[in-house]
Amino acid sequence: MYKYFWLSSVLFVVATLVACGAITASATAIPDPALDAPLASSKGEQSAVLAGGCFWGVEAVFEHVKGVTDVRSGYSGGPPAMAQYGKVGTGETGHAESVRITFDPSQISYGQLLKVFFSVAHDPTELNRQGPDRGTQYRSAIFYANEEQRRIAQAYIDQLNMAKVFSRPIATQVTALQSFNEAEAYHQDYLAHHPDEPYIVINDQPKIENLRKELPNLYKAK
Repeated sequence: MYKYFWLSSVLFVVATLVACGAITASATAIPDPALDAPLASSKGEQSAVLAGGCFWGVEAVFEHVKGVTDVRSGYSGGPPAMAQYGKVGTGETGHAESVRITFDPSQISYGQLLKVFFSVAHDPTELNRQGPDRGTQYRSAIFYANEEQRRIAQAYIDQLNMAKVFSRPIATQVTALQSFNEAEAYHQDYLAHHPDEPYIVINDQPKIENLRKELPNLYKAK
């Protein structure tokens, strides 16, 4: 389902407001990861690839996280030749709308990025959907680049499930990263370019506010 379609009818907008209530109020107090990488002793550059529904909002959240130097929207999980918005939107290519987060490991750890991901960037208990967006392209997924990222991600999911932090089990997939293909130019910094679009106002702006309120030590003004 394309994100634009829901704007076509007043009834659908009302239904979406109800459906998105869980998202706008989804900031969940969760513990720090018990297993994490220590902060590096010197400045550097690493990347993390995460999928949590529409990439517009996830990208915008991580652009406000301290230690993050760049965020790109794109596609992961399917063949690079099919990594085009029109094709991915069918839900038949195997891709998930994803973001590639470039960060300085001396300023923020991989586990802290996952804390943002699980607490304010999306609802990790929803299977193949986020709010009004449905389909496998909107699934929750962590695409790990190495064994350390895999161990930290899986351990954190296990930790949160055992602690029953959420009312339902976490549906996030932990999958090896095969490729990340940047999305079309008009998707990059979409929230910054369209801050007043109804979809953005309802679904994505509250995530940034939740980050500021719930994780103030990790928040930065853009």
